Amino acid sequence: MRRAMIIAIGSDHAGLPLKRALLAALEAGGHQVLDAGAFDEASVDYPDYAHQVSAKVASGEARFGVLVCGSGIGMCIAANRHAAIRAVNLHNSTEARLTRQHNDANVACFGARTLGAEVALDALAAFLATEFEGGRHQRRIDKLSAESALA
Repeated sequence: MRRAMIIAIGSDHAGLPLKRALLAALEAGGHQVLDAGAFDEASVDYPDYAHQVSAKVASGEARFGVLVCGSGIGMCIAANRHAAIRAVNLHNSTEARLTRQHNDANVACFGARTLGAEVALDALAAFLATEFEGGRHQRRIDKLSAESALA
């Protein structure tokens, strides 16, 4: 992983075990982690955690966000409701590198029921270590953010 950063993390009850593994790796890598929860296995609603993490990233309080639910899909959908967020549901380190290089993704989502911890840890390391390439990709990011794209 690259230089120490502030990273927001959250999960629902299904994602809690994987979130704990990712959080431990982030802290071991020297990152400051803002843990939005969940903190136990009681059933909760994933959008609550996606919104908290996304707000921290959108405001600049955190450089990146990490979200975990059963499939990663619900968290990704909820996070992408925020205009400043480019969340991606990751399945491997290749996707992690490409989405950082080409899409300047800022929230990594993982499915605890669909992905092993080792693969998720590798993907997260690649996500955090990869810089956005800019150039022609910036033009595309600008189009994602344009108000006309929302009409």
